[in-house]
Amino acid sequence: MAETLTTTALTLKDIARQAGVSLATVDRVLHNRPGVRPDTVRRVKEAIERNSFQPHVAAAELARGRARRFAFVMPSGPNPFMQQIQDYLGEMSGWLSSRRLGVETVATDVFDPSMLAASLEGLSDDYDGVAVVALDHPRVRAAIDDLVDAGAKVVTLVSDVPSSRRHHYVGIDNIAAGRTAGALVGRLVGQKSGKVAIVAGSQGLRDHAERIFGFNQVMASEFPGLSVLPVLEGRDEDARSEQVLTRLLSRHADIVGLYNVGAGTQGVANALNEKALSDASRDKQVVFVGHDLTALTRRLLLQGVMHAAISQNPGHEARAAVRVLLALARGEPILREQEKIRIDIVMRDNLP
Repeated sequence: MAETLTTTALTLKDIARQAGVSLATVDRVLHNRPGVRPDTVRRVKEAIERNSFQPHVAAAELARGRARRFAFVMPSGPNPFMQQIQDYLGEMSGWLSSRRLGVETVATDVFDPSMLAASLEGLSDDYDGVAVVALDHPRVRAAIDDLVDAGAKVVTLVSDVPSSRRHHYVGIDNIAAGRTAGALVGRLVGQKSGKVAIVAGSQGLRDHAERIFGFNQVMASEFPGLSVLPVLEGRDEDARSEQVLTRLLSRHADIVGLYNVGAGTQGVANALNEKALSDASRDKQVVFVGHDLTALTRRLLLQGVMHAAISQNPGHEARAAVRVLLALARGEPILREQEKIRIDIVMRDNLP
């Protein structure tokens, strides 16, 4: 009968015992810190080489009591999707505490580059990592680069700033999301010709700009009978989105489709409902495609006001952002396939 060997992974304590030194001394040798005699360094390194020891970073941090702090810089205001991300971060409290991680949320106006940059600049040096929903603006790029220079790991969340020195982006392919929205609007409109409206939060947000780019690509190449109107900006606010869309609908009676790029969804729905009350014919209903599955978009889908929602999983994004920051802080590889955020299409008939 073949002999089965069972091996147990060595720990820092095992190396310390074999070298006849303290755990703190092993830690100093591993990290090339001063204050250890050459003979002691030799004994520790011999024990490491003799056992082909590879330190487990997470276990070593727990043994040393090493705690880490991450900041999530998020939009202020009532954005349901962003609130979902924050809720999921709260649900991770047990997972975070078991790894000695602290996550703090910083709310700011992400549509104002000066305020967003000031929020990033105001973060203290004791944050190990920062996740930020970022505006693509020179001041914001500079603030991100300053954080990197100070030693923080920076992840852009939902909206990217690729020209900065951020370490990683967590979010969907927004050009693909915009192309998906264009295909949905065009196909759902059918044989009708007319105009298509776009409501965005801000074209300064790269996720919104990329979605609009992808949407326009598909409209121009696949649906020549539809004319896309200039983009409206509602800053993801219900009142402002309703106001700008109501004004547009009053000026263009032939709008047949609408793409809501970000939030402000209730305001968009209010404007469409007001139009529906004044139109006797159901044939004049505007095809409405938007983003994210929330309590509001679920209700609008069930009511038939909204026709499709392009969804990204907020729980996955929250977990991915934390895992990526932790891997970066520890110097571990990022599992890119695990952290890839996919695009889902949700309609009334496939609501989860």
